[in-house]
Amino acid sequence: MANGQQLAKKNVIAFTAWLESKTDDDFRQLVSRGVLSRKEIAIECGFSKSALDQNPEIKAALAKAELDLRRRGILPRATDEVADPVSKPLVRETSGQKDRHDAERLRRLENENASLRGENGELKRQLARHAIIREALALTGRVPR
Repeated sequence: MANGQQLAKKNVIAFTAWLESKTDDDFRQLVSRGVLSRKEIAIECGFSKSALDQNPEIKAALAKAELDLRRRGILPRATDEVADPVSKPLVRETSGQKDRHDAERLRRLENENASLRGENGELKRQLARHAIIREALALTGRVPR
């Protein structure tokens, strides 16, 4: 069984071989959210996704490869700052939709609650009736009509 260092070296070799085997079109297929898909890389290389973050050699090689891909125009430019500092960040408007969903859910739950209360009352009446019959049967040994 290989120890951690041997496994790390094996993963580095697998990653570098994977990098060399890919074309620009292959890299374009792996783009996700402006970077290469870590999940797909790990699957294709045959190791866990955590190796990409925890192995410093792989991490550095991946960063270098992504930088090179950005320079060649395969990956989009990295934007650390907002292009227009005056503009406000976009906020997703969900309050109206969420309010409608909550109101519908509340209405449905209130109807269900009322229905269950009515059913509960009916079952209590039936239980009381059967309790009287059971008591009469226990005392007399006969079922009343």
